[in-house]
Amino acid sequence: MKTAIRAIILLLIVLWLGGVMFFPIVAASAFGSLPDTHAAGTVVAKCLRVLHYEGFFAGAIIVILLLIGQAIRAFPRSVLVPVILALIMLGLTSYSQFSVIPRMDHDIAATGGTIDSVPANNPYRMEFNRLHHWSEHLEEGVLLAGVILVILLAANYPKFGAESDARPADSQPLSESAGS
Repeated sequence: MKTAIRAIILLLIVLWLGGVMFFPIVAASAFGSLPDTHAAGTVVAKCLRVLHYEGFFAGAIIVILLLIGQAIRAFPRSVLVPVILALIMLGLTSYSQFSVIPRMDHDIAATGGTIDSVPANNPYRMEFNRLHHWSEHLEEGVLLAGVILVILLAANYPKFGAESDARPADSQPLSESAGS
């Protein structure tokens, strides 16, 4: 049970961080291959929304499993800091999805649906660019917190063979039973 909880936590972190790391490639591909920036922006926005909801799911399960893992002593040290990091990741993702992106969508709509159709000094375009810059930093924050989370969890694993449920108490290691 302890191993399963730790494995699921790691798989969820891999899922979330993998998406965050792959997203810039998707964005660059969309803007590099689609005929106009509006179409590319639409693809990128939809992919980002999926990434965020993937993060909400993974993050919530990570927090729950960390707390369960702490309760059943799946980790030799406290998981308080990993829980806080997962909550920071969720907070940054929530802020991006529910505050930054709607304001960016408003700016796009205010320019007639295509942000590149207005001059660079247009207030809506300038606000959009500022928010876009912020959204990039928020995703970088999620990535950084996630990498730190992985490092902390790796340092919090029991030593190989030290886990109490790894082997029944009455069983003997192979080296002892081979000589009998």
